[in-house]
Amino acid sequence: MLFKSVVAIGAIALSFGMAGCNRPAQETRDEAKKTSADVAEATVDAQRHRDADVSRLNERIAAIEREYLAKTEQLAANKKVATSGLREEVQEDVTNVKKAVANLSTTTEDNWWEREEEAVRRAVDDVGSDVMRLAGSVAAPAPVATDTPATAPFTSRRDAFVTAMKGRVNTFRRALEPVKAKGPREAELKDTRARVEKMDEDLDKLASASADDWWDVSKDRVEAYLDRVEASVKRLDDHEPGTE
Repeated sequence: MLFKSVVAIGAIALSFGMAGCNRPAQETRDEAKKTSADVAEATVDAQRHRDADVSRLNERIAAIEREYLAKTEQLAANKKVATSGLREEVQEDVTNVKKAVANLSTTTEDNWWEREEEAVRRAVDDVGSDVMRLAGSVAAPAPVATDTPATAPFTSRRDAFVTAMKGRVNTFRRALEPVKAKGPREAELKDTRARVEKMDEDLDKLASASADDWWDVSKDRVEAYLDRVEASVKRLDDHEPGTE
C-alpha cells in the first residue's frame, strides 16, 4: 500500500514537472505568434498611412491643376502672358509633379534610394538649366569621387552623393551672385535663387537621413515639389503687360 502511494505521488509530481517544462515552451510559442501578429499589423498600418499620404498628394495635384487652368484662362482673357521661361517651366512642372506622385505610390524600401538619387540629380540639372539661362555660364564644380559601389554601406553612398550634389549647388550660388534683373526676369531670378538655397537645405537633411527614413524622405521631396509648383502657378501673372 505504501509502495502504491509513493508511485502515485511520484507520478503526480512528474506530471507537474512536465507541465512546468511545457509551460515556458508554450509561452514562447504564444509570444512568437503575438510578435508575428504585431509585425503584420504594423506593416499593414504603415502601408495604410503611405496610401493616405499618396491620396492627399493627389488631391493637391487636382487643386493645382484647377488653379493652373483658371489662371491660364484668366491670362488669355486679358490678353496677357507670363514670361516665356516661367510659362514653360510651369507647364512642364504641372505634368512632372503628377508623375512624381505616381512614382511615389510605387516606391518601396528596396528601390527608394535609387529613385531618390535620380530625382535629386534631375532636380539639380533642372535648376542648373535655369541658372545657365540667367547667369550665362556656370563654372564646373570641383571633382569629387562618385564611384561608390552599390555594395557599399548606405551611409557611404549617401555621403558621396550629397557631396557631389552640394558641389554643383555651390557653383549655382556663385554664378547667380553677380546677376541683376528687373521686371518679370527679376521674379525668375528670385525664384531660382530660392530654389538653390532650398536645394542646399534639402541636401543637408538628406545627409543625416537613415535608410529607415525612406518613406519620409521620399514623401517630403515630392511634397516640396508640389509646394514649388503651387507657388509657380500662383505667380503666373507676375509679368508686365504686353511683355514676354
